[in-house]
Amino acid sequence: MTDLYTVTDMHLSLADMVNKPLFGSAPRIDILHGLSFSIKRGEVLGIVGGSGSGKSTLGRVLVRLLEPSRGQVLFDGQDITHLNEDALRPLRRRFQMIFQDPMSSLNPRRTVGSIIAAPLKLHGFDRISVRVDQALDHVGLPRSFRTRYPHELSGGQRQRVGIARAIAMEPEFILADEIVSGLDVSSQAQVLKLLADLVADLGLTLAFISHDLSVIRRLCGTVMVLYQGRIVEHRASDALFAAPEAAYTRELLGAIPLPDPDQPWGAQAG
Repeated sequence: MTDLYTVTDMHLSLADMVNKPLFGSAPRIDILHGLSFSIKRGEVLGIVGGSGSGKSTLGRVLVRLLEPSRGQVLFDGQDITHLNEDALRPLRRRFQMIFQDPMSSLNPRRTVGSIIAAPLKLHGFDRISVRVDQALDHVGLPRSFRTRYPHELSGGQRQRVGIARAIAMEPEFILADEIVSGLDVSSQAQVLKLLADLVADLGLTLAFISHDLSVIRRLCGTVMVLYQGRIVEHRASDALFAAPEAAYTRELLGAIPLPDPDQPWGAQAG
C-alpha cells in the first residue's frame, strides 16, 4: 500500500494556535513535539491517548484546520503544511472530518437533506439530490429523513447524518474524532460496525481518535499512542495489545477493561 499521508518532524506550539492574543504574545509551548509517521491508503489508524495528549490537535492538523508550526505534512505526495485556504479548497473534499458532538456540528435550522447537500453545492457536485439519497442509504437511514431536523433524531441517528455528510463528498480520508463517546453502548456498536463496513465498501482511509481502547482494538489495524504531544508507540494493533512496549501504553491498558475481541459486534451492545 502507498502512503496517503506522510508527516515529518511536525511541531505545533500554543502561540501558533492563538491568532490575536489579548495580552501580548502567547507563550511558545509545544503541544505536538516532532511527530513523524505515515498513514497508508486503506489503513484504519487508531489515535489514542489521555486528555491533553494532543490527539485531537493532531487530527485537526491532518485535515488542515490547524497549521503546523514546523515540519511537513504531505497528502498524497502534495505538501499541504502551509497552504492558504484558497489553495486548500480543492483538496477539502478529499479529506473530511466527523465531529464528536453532532448537535453542535449540524445546523439545527436545516433539514438533514440540506445539511448533506450544503458541502456538495459548495464544491460544485452534480446530481446532488441523488448523492444525498445515496449517502443516506450508505449510513442506513431512510430517505424520508431528508425532511427531518437534527432535534428530531436520536444521538446515533445524528451521528449517522454526520457520517453521511462526510462520505457524500467521496473523500479518500476521513478523520473521526471521538464520535461514539456520547452514545450509549448499543448505538456505539452500530456506528462502529457502520464505519468498518464503509471502509471496506468505499475503500476509505480512516483515522479514528478515541480514549477508549476497547473501541480502538476492535476497529483499527494500527494504533498510535500519544503522550504529552509525543508518539510513544505506533504499531500494528494485534502486536500492541499483545505486548505493549511503552510504559504509558501498559498504563492505559491496565486502566481500561477490554472486552473479548472474538465477540461479534452485537455482543458488545448488551
